[in-house]
Amino acid sequence: MDFCTQWMTKIDCAQQKLQSISLIRQYGRLVKASGLVLEAVGLKLPLGSNCFVERQLDGKVQAVECEVIGFNGKTLYLMPFESTDGILLDARVYTSQYDLTHFSHKVLPIGTGLLGRIVDAMGKPLDGKPLPENIEYEGLINKSLNPLARTPIHQVLDVGIRAINALLTVGQGQRMGLFAGSGVGKSVLLGMMARYTKADIIVVGLIGERGREVKDFIENILGEEGLARSVVVAAPADVSPLLRLQGAAYATKIAENFRDQGFNVLLIMDSLTRYAMAQREIALAIGEPPATKGYPPSVFAKLPALVERAGNDAKGKGAITAFYTVLTEGDDQQDPIADSARAILDGHIVLSRSLAESGHYPAIDIEVSISRVMTDLTPPENEKKSRLFKQLFSSFQRNRDLINVGAYVAGTDPLLDKAISLFPAMQQFLQQGINEHCSYQDAYQQLINIVAVR
Repeated sequence: MDFCTQWMTKIDCAQQKLQSISLIRQYGRLVKASGLVLEAVGLKLPLGSNCFVERQLDGKVQAVECEVIGFNGKTLYLMPFESTDGILLDARVYTSQYDLTHFSHKVLPIGTGLLGRIVDAMGKPLDGKPLPENIEYEGLINKSLNPLARTPIHQVLDVGIRAINALLTVGQGQRMGLFAGSGVGKSVLLGMMARYTKADIIVVGLIGERGREVKDFIENILGEEGLARSVVVAAPADVSPLLRLQGAAYATKIAENFRDQGFNVLLIMDSLTRYAMAQREIALAIGEPPATKGYPPSVFAKLPALVERAGNDAKGKGAITAFYTVLTEGDDQQDPIADSARAILDGHIVLSRSLAESGHYPAIDIEVSISRVMTDLTPPENEKKSRLFKQLFSSFQRNRDLINVGAYVAGTDPLLDKAISLFPAMQQFLQQGINEHCSYQDAYQQLINIVAVR
């Protein structure tokens, strides 16, 4: 028996312990297949439960696992986790040998045994390594935290990025969005934070990204040092939208488990937009009407439900600091998902395509980025220096064309005069190499050295 089969057998055993001991197996039949959705009758199953549809492929009878995503009268709407090739009309639909009407929540592996491992959305290992011994199993559904029980964000989290540490200070337990179009360096920035952030454990959810990027992120960006204290959940673009949704929920559940043990966790989700797109595929497939630019209302209900699971727990326990990447189509910051994410997160870091094209990395647009808890984390003097830096940088950028053509007369604006003299130093401050680490204290000291120049 290979290690993947052993792993899935362990999961099945854990599910069976939590499910009803009744040995009732339900049978039904398939009456329709349209797009991503299969319709079955003859079964009575709750939303979220799994069942199997028989198919004939390569001369063999196989089973395709599906999830119940809706119903209409006595008709169940099913969505498969894999290809539907070989499925026939009136194909048999059945549950496992255990009665899933009493238990519909999936049980997946969690715990410290996953550290250094790469798994898929079903908890199956993708790295070809032996099974870990100290593995636990829990359901994906987690109850909401009482907002009054959460510990306020009061401790700075050092992410190792100079511009973020000094100008967009992040707190332990904060939820930040990383807004960027394609190809502006968001994956590299995430990898730098994964390696340099002072967190006990890192959980990375690669949701809906290209399969090539999964290995590239792990080997070239995260690196061995980062992977050693990380768990990576990969649900690339070519898997079912159900698995993409489940991958995000699974990564969050792993992070919650570590938080409950008292660890400070860094959760990186790439990307929140792909999560929303997966929900859009499912919702549209079962007939939910589109609302905003093709996104049904359920998408905007799913986003806060996922994001709110991160953050600080009750006193004496750990915290989840989360970074969610948000893809802005055509660099449009008013994209509905970007706009919704901005409202539910505790700040946003915007990456600029123009900066990336000019060789400025990381391409953080300081003028439009903000950390909403920075004022609660930094001393008044440090906050004053950060605000002055932004004012100087913004003043230069607004008048850049006048300066370049020689139309500005020195002495007209004292603030702009200072900005012109300090701009090379400010620009150098905002740039950082992929292998360069800058601590929170060093970042502020360098900031003070720049703005203190008369």
